[in-house]
Amino acid sequence: MQHAMTISKKRKAIIPSFEKEVNALLKKLGMPNAIIRVQLDEQELGVHGVDKIQMLFDANKSGKFETIAKVASGGELSRLMLAVKSLVAGKMALPTLIFDEIDVGVSGRIAQAVGKNLKSLSTHHHVIAITHLPQIAGLADAHFVVEKIENGKRTATSTRKLSEKERIIEVAKLMSGEKVTDAALKSAKELMNI
Repeated sequence: MQHAMTISKKRKAIIPSFEKEVNALLKKLGMPNAIIRVQLDEQELGVHGVDKIQMLFDANKSGKFETIAKVASGGELSRLMLAVKSLVAGKMALPTLIFDEIDVGVSGRIAQAVGKNLKSLSTHHHVIAITHLPQIAGLADAHFVVEKIENGKRTATSTRKLSEKERIIEVAKLMSGEKVTDAALKSAKELMNI
């Protein structure tokens, strides 16, 4: 019980700064009105201590905070996860961060903000991002494509690193589909700053 009370005290002390930092990151990720709140309720001593922790969310300044699972859309959930992971990564020695379609439910300007956040994280961490958005893929230092190869009755999956020229084509495909036009190639180069 003594250890649980010590942990509870530390949790209570860190919550205000955690909320402030996550909320600031949410604004940078295109959610200016979003607010996360951490609620700590007392519970019987268990494996996680004496605190029941809930993350509450209000995306639109409604003043009504609900559990994230109840009110966050796919895009909001993706950006919230990115904000929390970014914050945790800055506080811990995490050499590699993997984001599997962290961009679900976002597009355009917001995708660019997510991409910039991932790029910023990559200055101190090895970031692997699985994405279908050109705004994110275009900011990568390296680009790998996952291919399925069928031969007879089996399907194998392989991963290969793309050359600079292949990267441009792949980002152009993300922008325009299978038929890559000169305009898509030009846009891909601009997006990739080439």
